[in-house]
Amino acid sequence: MVRKKSSLILCGAFLFVAWNALLLLYLWGRPPIGRLGDEMIRLAEEVEVHLDTQKKLLKQIESHRAVWARQKDRLQKTQGPLRNDVDVEFIIPILVIACDRVTVKRSLDRLIMYRPSAELYPIIVSQDCGHAETARVISSYGEQVTHIKQPELSDIKVRPEHRKFQGYYKIARHYRWALNQVFHTFSQSTVVIVEDDLEVAPDFFEYFRALYPILRSDPTLWCVSAWNDNGRDALIDPSKAELLYRTDFFPGLGWMLLKELWDELEPKWPSAFWDDWMRQPEQRKNRSCIRPEISRTITFGRKGVSLGQFFDQYLRYIRLNTEFVPFTKQDLSFLLKEKYDEIFIQEVYSATLVKIEDLQHGGHLKGPGPYRVQYSSRDSFKVFARNLGVMDDLKSGVPRTGYRGVVSFLHRGRRVFLAPPEGWTQYDISWS
Repeated sequence: MVRKKSSLILCGAFLFVAWNALLLLYLWGRPPIGRLGDEMIRLAEEVEVHLDTQKKLLKQIESHRAVWARQKDRLQKTQGPLRNDVDVEFIIPILVIACDRVTVKRSLDRLIMYRPSAELYPIIVSQDCGHAETARVISSYGEQVTHIKQPELSDIKVRPEHRKFQGYYKIARHYRWALNQVFHTFSQSTVVIVEDDLEVAPDFFEYFRALYPILRSDPTLWCVSAWNDNGRDALIDPSKAELLYRTDFFPGLGWMLLKELWDELEPKWPSAFWDDWMRQPEQRKNRSCIRPEISRTITFGRKGVSLGQFFDQYLRYIRLNTEFVPFTKQDLSFLLKEKYDEIFIQEVYSATLVKIEDLQHGGHLKGPGPYRVQYSSRDSFKVFARNLGVMDDLKSGVPRTGYRGVVSFLHRGRRVFLAPPEGWTQYDISWS
């Protein structure tokens, strides 16, 4: 099935290139007449650029087909023949989004060090920017990774006030192109996306392999993330590396999605700011992600298009898990919505209701909690969050790490739920 689909892709690409070549010859061969001639020349030049792009893409497809075929052969020898209906699903590719940072080496070194199988977890590095030194670093890994290059490197036309955001437009364009390569060119059914400034934990691959069936079986989930926005040392329980949660906030920073979701999102993919776009209710559709208590990724990339936003204040302090948790040997069905909600609501609203002053001074509080602090407005949430040390921003009304409006964390060693009143029904998108 995969070989057949690849052949169809190559055939289609060849026909497209041939058609555009004939069109180009036709346009160049006609004599220009005034404005019509100028317009035809402009059109011919555009077609020529597009044709060159398609040629580059075709070369990339051809160069990587042999590598992926060898990987599949090795997998069949070690695992036995694979059934067609599970062949693609059995593989979880890792897509590394790269640009012009040679420190991508740190990301790739950890991924290769920790992955248990090159065949089960092929690494695809998609590079934008055309940065030669970064390309040399990636190419130095040989067949350990598949190196593809975004062929469209031109600036994007934006309105004047968005010129300073050119980088965000190029990132969105690159994501769209790279994900189309994974799902359509390489015919994969799922992918884990990391960026070139992320370092992964020892159980990173174990984490995603164990959670893939949950993501596949629960339509109220749309991603699995390795990231905890409130994952600083003071806010997490270091003894509970196995703790997993549902969250309504899209975390990103090392996340898994299915091809079905990409088929839904790709036609309306935004021109910029793709991650905040993902957090809008029109995209989220009341779906949630899974996230860990202790992050399975950390970012070391202070320099980037966001100019270090949040890095110095929050991101540099996120703790990376170091304890290997055998998630594939655990029953994770508690994360399915019906089971999870019943337990979660009971735990949150049976917790002792306290004032923020009680937590800050805490002399008369007995035991590790859990305790509940209740907010009733956007302003009260932000004040309480700021004073308790958790991130206070909201996207489309959803707090970071929040589930049903509840943010769970540790404060001075006590479990705390920063929660709306009981009976919560929906987020208020004006709280942004």
